[in-house]
Amino acid sequence: MYQFMFIISIMNRFIFIALIFAASGFFVSQLYAAPLEGGYPLAPKATASSQEKARAYQNARIKVIEASKKYEGVPYRYGGMTMNGVDCSGFIDLCFKDAIGVVLPRSALALYTWAERIPLDKAQPGDLVFFKTDNSGNVTHVGLYLGDRRFIHAASAGSKTGVIYSSLNEDYYIKCFASAGRAFPEAPSGFKVGDSLAQSASGESGSKTGAEKQKKQPSASSSGSVKFLAGAAFAPMWNIYLKDEKVIRGYTSQFFGGIDAPILGSHMIFSLALRPEYDTAMGVFRLPITLSWWPNEKIGIFAGPVVSFGSASISNEHEERLYSKGPVSWHGTIGVTAAPFILKTKAGEFAPYAEASWQSYFSKNESSDFAADFFAGFRLSTGIKWMYRFK
Repeated sequence: MYQFMFIISIMNRFIFIALIFAASGFFVSQLYAAPLEGGYPLAPKATASSQEKARAYQNARIKVIEASKKYEGVPYRYGGMTMNGVDCSGFIDLCFKDAIGVVLPRSALALYTWAERIPLDKAQPGDLVFFKTDNSGNVTHVGLYLGDRRFIHAASAGSKTGVIYSSLNEDYYIKCFASAGRAFPEAPSGFKVGDSLAQSASGESGSKTGAEKQKKQPSASSSGSVKFLAGAAFAPMWNIYLKDEKVIRGYTSQFFGGIDAPILGSHMIFSLALRPEYDTAMGVFRLPITLSWWPNEKIGIFAGPVVSFGSASISNEHEERLYSKGPVSWHGTIGVTAAPFILKTKAGEFAPYAEASWQSYFSKNESSDFAADFFAGFRLSTGIKWMYRFK
């Protein structure tokens, strides 16, 4: 009975933490909700005239469509976001990031939730079109609308796959079409893309193959020079095991610097971080120093030494378990960090993030208590991170 109640207690804490993280993600996502009226470098000023705003949004739409052209012929790859392969939402994300520096939600369903839902007859070039391609009832595919019922997308099945041009008049897309979504404020009536873009929209892409274009036109994510970056983060650490402790077992922070470098066709981030932590459950102050590797902007891993100040111990129902006698002890840490989406502004990049890590505290007691010893060193935190890339 005790074990059953213990499992229920841990599940309840995990659910609470998940709700907190989802709420913080929802709050941040509203800061750049569609349509994109501001918050990106090319957005018009709030004091701009209506004509200036209309011109700026039209230019942003055209830039996104122009950015999409260089990916024509790139193969489909689930989770891909480089010239070596893209999936449907990754392709849309790249188009917006290359053109206007905005990072969008990273799935077709998340984009469907993010965009302002509109009827297809109201869609304009630069908006999004969504499809339900399986029996789940959920949106599973997204494309970039080009006007005249044409769109460009990363197809995963059919006679042609990869980044291709298609028509909403095709039987398959008629059957699975879900909705259109507005990414930018509505353009003036009659807005159309230029002649060169219209040629691509009509499917007349020329004689160059995707492979030839790939060689001559690298993507923004695989080109460019090394950029230096710096940032900070703050997050509460959650108690998911210790019965007599509060839900928050302490606080962690980060101060880091590093580089963003194009490697193997993709941008990778390498950073060195100082991570001051205060763990009320164990009664210690810690100072991890970690090296981090981010193969993309959304997920990374880190490891490094930890200096712990104070005697680390926890109390359970049976005894007090001691892990270090202080005043100073050395340990190690390894962990994973994830950011579901990123808000890019002139002041830097903001993102909700979650981290799970383990620190090498080993019990000095003769008795064995695997659960207590594991959760003594386990850390789960969710918070907000800020990062600035220097030009």
